[in-house]
Amino acid sequence: MIVNNVDLDKVARTVDEGKKDKSSLKRAVKLQGEWNLDPSKHYQFRTEIQYEKGREVLEIDSPSYLGGGGNRPGPMAYCVAGMTSCLISTFATVAAMQGVRLSKLAVSSECDISFAKTLDVADKPITEGITIEIEAKSENADKKRLQELVRMAEERCPAIYSMTHKIDVKTRLK
Repeated sequence: MIVNNVDLDKVARTVDEGKKDKSSLKRAVKLQGEWNLDPSKHYQFRTEIQYEKGREVLEIDSPSYLGGGGNRPGPMAYCVAGMTSCLISTFATVAAMQGVRLSKLAVSSECDISFAKTLDVADKPITEGITIEIEAKSENADKKRLQELVRMAEERCPAIYSMTHKIDVKTRLK
């Protein structure tokens, strides 16, 4: 059964398998990329992301005020898009699993970034947060119930978790 464009049968199989073997719920997200040293290509970074049914090439270019050409979305645009889409996906899934059928689901997000630390001008926080506004409508859930689903999605969203909890980052030069 598909609710809110979420295949609940597939989710149920994943949950069942996870109850039998918790390690089946752990998945790696990997990517490899290369910094482009040729300015005539109009991007700075290129990566190919693989997914279940294919792969997608992403080209990233910093805005001109950071030394790029502004020819592609910048790294933070992808970061905010990933976080926003992860939260809205989690919301749609949680709602579907709770039997809430959505008639509308839209989202907007905004993250103010200070490049003072990045550019070694001042030791200021790079960001003080992100604002995400969800517009959700349902014929079988009132605003209070939808707000509860937002809270549940925030608690369960991998991207929000990554932003609100300390995550060890291991960077090394090869």
